Amino acid sequence: MVLTKTQSLTVCDVCVHISNEFPDARLKGRGRMTNHIDRQTTLADQVTLTGIGVHSGKPASITLLPADAGTGIVFQRTDKDDAAEIPALWNRVTQTSLQTVLGDPSENGMSTVEHLMAALAGMGIDNLIIEVDGPEMPIMDGSSAAFVDAIDQVGVKHLDRGRRYLKVKKPVRVDNGSAWCELKPYDGTRFEITIDFDTPLIGRQTFASDLTPQVFREELCRARTFGYVKDVEQLWKMGFALGSSLENSVAIAEDKVLNPEGTRWQDEFARHKALDAVGDLSLAGLPILGLYRSYKGGHKMNNAILAKLFEDKSAYEIVEAPAFREVGHAENAGLAAAAFGPDVS
Repeated sequence: MVLTKTQSLTVCDVCVHISNEFPDARLKGRGRMTNHIDRQTTLADQVTLTGIGVHSGKPASITLLPADAGTGIVFQRTDKDDAAEIPALWNRVTQTSLQTVLGDPSENGMSTVEHLMAALAGMGIDNLIIEVDGPEMPIMDGSSAAFVDAIDQVGVKHLDRGRRYLKVKKPVRVDNGSAWCELKPYDGTRFEITIDFDTPLIGRQTFASDLTPQVFREELCRARTFGYVKDVEQLWKMGFALGSSLENSVAIAEDKVLNPEGTRWQDEFARHKALDAVGDLSLAGLPILGLYRSYKGGHKMNNAILAKLFEDKSAYEIVEAPAFREVGHAENAGLAAAAFGPDVS
């Protein structure tokens, strides 16, 4: 990993209002830290990260550039002449198999965006231009930790415009066999993610917590992607996991973790699925005020719940900090203007 910046470190000036005491508890006790950022944010300086693509196996470099209020998160390919910017929005998702893909990577699109998006959402970054020198994001160590480190290195800038939130007003749900996910009204932002694998090593695990920068930094950002060694050969034939290694994935064989250091938490697998959910749901285009629950979920269902939410305008509203003034739907039509096009799998 290489990190560069253009100026000296800048003190983070995000104004965070936190109410209620954060209980020192595990799983069922995690939560009730209410975290609302009043004004929009960006980075205080630009920063570059380099690594390899987990699926392509090729070198990949990204530069995170500060952006004005109202820009949102935007990806820009630098290896393509006149490549159009692609906004990080749910209706630009074209593939959800083993990763989240925006647009067409052979054109201006971008693969494996979920770990960076999770870091931006978890650390409260609203506006950014992300320059990428190829079709895939660098995997780093398989988690969001390097992106959090990059944010810490340059600091966060507080912009002169109120932050808007997407407030869930009534439950929406998606079912797929035994798997399901739902968004429900909640005073804050909360994730309750349950996985259930037919293997003693993983089995049934749950990560449940309100989402704040502190929780993301301490409980989620270091959780790595994982996979089974028995699946690798088939994935290679499909063009996936060509850059996967013990340096960027938790490898499982015969119900044992092959990484010499083992797992970072006993429930690292559930934590990584929660990290993915944070990244995927950030493609709503605004931070969500609501509770997201899933059972046997993944990228496909994470994206499907956003499509389901935006189908029903009575299920959500846009509110603005600090008083959470209702803004309505028309001013934010771009969040759900396009129909959910391709059938992702």
